Amino acid sequence: MVRQESLQEPAEPGGDERGPGVAGEVRVSRRRWVVLLLFSSYSLCNAFQWIQYGSISNVFMRFYGVSAFAIDWLSMSYMLTYIPLLFPVAWLLDRRGLRLIALTGSALNALGAWVKLGSLRPPLFPVTVLGQVICSLAQVFILGMPSCIASVWFGSREVSTACSIAVFGNQSRVTSLQSKLKILKLGIALGFLVPPVLVPNVENVEKLAYHISIMFFMTAGVATALFILVVIVFKEKPPYPPSQAQALIQLRPAVEYSYVQSILRLLRNTSFVLLMVTYGLNTGCFYSLSTLLNRMVIHHYPGEEVNAGRIGLTLVLSGMAGALISGLWLDRTKTYKQTTLVVYIMSLVGMIVYTFTLSLGHLWVVFVTAGVLGFFMTGYLPLGFEFAAELTYPESEGTSSGLLNVSAQIFGIAFTISQGQIMDRYGTKAGNLFLCSFLLLGTIMTAFIKADLRRQQANVESERTRLQGSSQITDYGLVACNPNPINSHSCSLAHTQRK
Repeated sequence: MVRQESLQEPAEPGGDERGPGVAGEVRVSRRRWVVLLLFSSYSLCNAFQWIQYGSISNVFMRFYGVSAFAIDWLSMSYMLTYIPLLFPVAWLLDRRGLRLIALTGSALNALGAWVKLGSLRPPLFPVTVLGQVICSLAQVFILGMPSCIASVWFGSREVSTACSIAVFGNQSRVTSLQSKLKILKLGIALGFLVPPVLVPNVENVEKLAYHISIMFFMTAGVATALFILVVIVFKEKPPYPPSQAQALIQLRPAVEYSYVQSILRLLRNTSFVLLMVTYGLNTGCFYSLSTLLNRMVIHHYPGEEVNAGRIGLTLVLSGMAGALISGLWLDRTKTYKQTTLVVYIMSLVGMIVYTFTLSLGHLWVVFVTAGVLGFFMTGYLPLGFEFAAELTYPESEGTSSGLLNVSAQIFGIAFTISQGQIMDRYGTKAGNLFLCSFLLLGTIMTAFIKADLRRQQANVESERTRLQGSSQITDYGLVACNPNPINSHSCSLAHTQRK
């Protein structure tokens, strides 16, 4: 069912964990960076397609002759399709592994991009909706993978940073690790930056259709190339487990896995339930803010579509820096609860500052405040994935991350619709204060999460058992050298003489 790699694949000799331990040989594979980079790239492409309409919503409203709410639904389709499909896809991830999920996600991403090319005339808005829905199906096969890739391919000292990289391919989401991180959340960043440049707000509809076609053709070409690379390069798992925790999972007896029972166990975990809600609140705010950013900026700064995209770019690029720093920090300190709480508090502060500076009339101020907000709000996302993996070990990371994302999609839809309606009736400040109130609630709830780091404890216990086993072997060797305890010093003397 799961395709094994050749055991001759080179592994890094200086891996973060090696040795015979209780779980067998442990080492990290060089291929892990290729797998991570490839996943991040097609995740980037999918994230670009999520936000490519919202970043120039006023242009698409005029081209297709539809309302702002209709364009908002192109973004919210990503959130809506995820909710009912999480459980079937997570079941496939647990049963069939990473490769099948990667192939399906990248294929749907390419197919959706090609379908959009059939919507280059104003009456064909339903076709572009169909293409976007297909792309939204692809992201269901993407969002549950970061924690799984990090856990299956990376050692315990790299897993948090690897998860940060994988997450930020979709958001974009010492050493080579830092350079690869910058690929990830770049997807959303490019979704803010590129569409306003490729699709200027021109009056002539034919010229507008031509510019839109360029963007759609480029996206389809990249998505297709990435699908081909996934078919050729993407592997199921490395020949050796990269950490003691992963080795223990692989050595567990093969029993029938009950996905329903796993979900029920997770929902009985109070700390995880609190994290699921708080993650949904924070990420839902980010989804709403990203979807409505163009409307906010154009309302206060008419004609600044390009700068609105650049503000979105700033929001995401600063989040990349926040994710990198938080991932490296967690790998070194393992302070999941403290780091998550601090980042949540600063997300609230950043949102308050952004709310009251948006209407000051100075674009440079908006750039600065959006950067501060993005550093913490989007930098929080990988923290949630890794904190959940710690709280729920040895449950499947696909299950825990899937539940986090369902929470995010539900809150994202609710916040986007509600904030859009509040903005239409009461203005952008009221809409942003609406988000601030829920970030405050999330901060309070985060303080009540118990830091039960089960995965770290498993690694510590495995290492302790391995060291105890090594100590017993050493003791046995001393006894074998001279079984007479009275003259045991002769063993040390003989060893010294041999030197």
